[in-house]
Amino acid sequence: MISMRSKYALKALSFLAKSKGKDTFLISELAEAENIPKKFLEAILLTLKSQGILSSRKGPGGGYSLAKAPSTITIGSIIRAFEGDLAPVQCLSETSTGVCPECVDGPTCGTRLVMGDVHSAVTSVIDSVTLADMVERSEFERQKLLQQMDYAI
Repeated sequence: MISMRSKYALKALSFLAKSKGKDTFLISELAEAENIPKKFLEAILLTLKSQGILSSRKGPGGGYSLAKAPSTITIGSIIRAFEGDLAPVQCLSETSTGVCPECVDGPTCGTRLVMGDVHSAVTSVIDSVTLADMVERSEFERQKLLQQMDYAI
């Protein structure tokens, strides 16, 4: 599972990606629009800024904006900003050099082999789907729901 920080980051970034006609938003505007606690959002936005996903301006007309096009921001880069390495077991971690303490033979470990497949599947999806793709998919599903007819009598 991803943390609330990741979920809120995805919500805030989706809002920014969908916004037309306005480039920058104050923390209070984003917090209210997406129902995210303001203090929590502030820390999230700072992390996204440090990762180069957001930029900010101070002063009148200032606020946060996307640092790059939504089509160039992968969902994986957003989630990793908060979750770090997404390996399901320690021996597959890119950041940890350790092996699983209970493992006697890493190269033939069934758990490692299966979790390696899980890790590959997850990362292939989140590293190929962009923020623009996610927003587009959400909008497509929203439009489908609006077009459903109710045949109840």
